[in-house]
Amino acid sequence: MSLAAETRRAVSRHPFLLTALRADVVNYTAAARFLAVEGEPDAIATALRRYADELPSYETESRDVRVRMESGIGPLEGEGETTIDDALVTIGGTAFGPCGGDRTAIVATGDVEPAALAAVLARLSVAEVSPKAAGVADGTIVIVVDRLEGADALRTVEGALENVVSHPPRE
Repeated sequence: MSLAAETRRAVSRHPFLLTALRADVVNYTAAARFLAVEGEPDAIATALRRYADELPSYETESRDVRVRMESGIGPLEGEGETTIDDALVTIGGTAFGPCGGDRTAIVATGDVEPAALAAVLARLSVAEVSPKAAGVADGTIVIVVDRLEGADALRTVEGALENVVSHPPRE
């Protein structure tokens, strides 16, 4: 395998580096030292520069969404006034919905898909908000967080959906 191909493969294992290459904010020599590629750092840096030149530029787009917060969310047990049918999101057999619980759901509806969820989760991670559950389907994202993180999560989700990285169509 060529050094260029090996370098590209190494970059693919670090999505943040691919994003940085698209945004043209990389110190190529430092990135070359970071990657586990055998070869001279200068040659790897050159391969990175050439790869960056071929990548589509980093662009973001705002999404047309409505974001709301719903309190009193928790795991649904299927008994009582609320049932599994009331779930906002179900993951791995655990359903979360309104039940007087100690969590908050952030619900974004509109122009959302998995890439938007990825942007939201990345931004929540930077904000040190730890979702208890998250999912996306049919134009809706649901993020379940602790009650005290609700307001911060709401603002973070709104901000993330204003700047979702646009991915060019594959050829």
